[in-house]
Amino acid sequence: MENFQFYSPTEFVFGIDTECETGRYVKKHGGTKLLLHYGSGSAVKSGLIERIKDSLHKNNISYTELPGVQPNPRDTLVYKGIEICKKENIDFILAVGGGSVIDSAKAIAIGALYDGDFWDFYGTGKVVEKALPVGTVLTIAAAGSEGSGDTVITKENGSLKRSVGSDLLRPKFSVLNPMLTCTLPSYQTACGATDIMAHVFERYFTNTSEVEITDRLCEAVLLTMIKETPRVIKNPDNYDARSNIMWAGTVAHNNIIGVGRCQDWSSHCIEHELSALYDCAHGAGLAVIMPAWMEFVYKHNLLRFAQAAVRIWGCQMNFENPAETALEGICRFRHFLHDIGMPINFSELGAKAEDIPKLVEKLGIGNGRIGGFESLSAEDITEIYKIAAQAEL
Repeated sequence: MENFQFYSPTEFVFGIDTECETGRYVKKHGGTKLLLHYGSGSAVKSGLIERIKDSLHKNNISYTELPGVQPNPRDTLVYKGIEICKKENIDFILAVGGGSVIDSAKAIAIGALYDGDFWDFYGTGKVVEKALPVGTVLTIAAAGSEGSGDTVITKENGSLKRSVGSDLLRPKFSVLNPMLTCTLPSYQTACGATDIMAHVFERYFTNTSEVEITDRLCEAVLLTMIKETPRVIKNPDNYDARSNIMWAGTVAHNNIIGVGRCQDWSSHCIEHELSALYDCAHGAGLAVIMPAWMEFVYKHNLLRFAQAAVRIWGCQMNFENPAETALEGICRFRHFLHDIGMPINFSELGAKAEDIPKLVEKLGIGNGRIGGFESLSAEDITEIYKIAAQAEL
């Protein structure tokens, strides 16, 4: 296990009706003038935004609203939020929604205290030195942004999707009421589940040895998702299954299961170009890319993939031919994704094989490489896209 520092300051408030106490937590964490940031659909129609406003009024917290966040959140709305924060002297941002809303809020939090363009930090390695505090009310279990320091934004000019991470962006508090996810369509639920599993796999496939504790934690989260996702798709009102999935989403990405080990993240980078170009759901794109990446890299550490097949997917170990076991595990993963309603190839996703050169170019690595498990060149990534384009059960 490698040396590590772990910092997770977020206060998690979990359970039924917890959103009705949101104002109290804003006040507890120093908020007085709030930017209330959300989408434009279910959070309003369900009455959630009104319940939160009532709680803000009860706690004498003033607010300015900024609705309209879209999936794969855009820089254009971020700029609008930054302008509001500077004009209104906002001192706290509350994101009500899923990962897209929270990521947008974090980007605004960076830009509100920065004299330049917030985009300066995305995909550049520039360090975030200050940001407004952010709180969240989560409505979709997926991105894990409610407990992480990460944010991903799409730049509309050029359809570039880039990320930045900083502990300064970890939410001060996050309200998690699993009941708020019960009205999600099954496709969105499945996309969220796929994203959660991808966050775990990005950590699980590592070159670091002797990480049994985090191996087992990763496996526990994945086994939970394998059990609970079909249950909640069959019965959307299953509160217990929703609860386990919601907390799994947080644990999968606040990095408690990733400390002390080298992580990969190439699948996320490769997928970002799909969702930037086609505006598809991030989880759906990962369902296509992640198994394809596995098929391309599994020989890099054959026994780790065989271990995943046995411990996670219940395969029998073939000691004479561990490659057979590894490939069976990847096959079972792809079948699982198909069974919960996810696409498994470009055609089902709405992507085009002829766009592969464009996707690779937009990734922007040139002669460089990405990936912490197996280092991938542009040519390697081209092959992964080709596997993804043609995948079959």
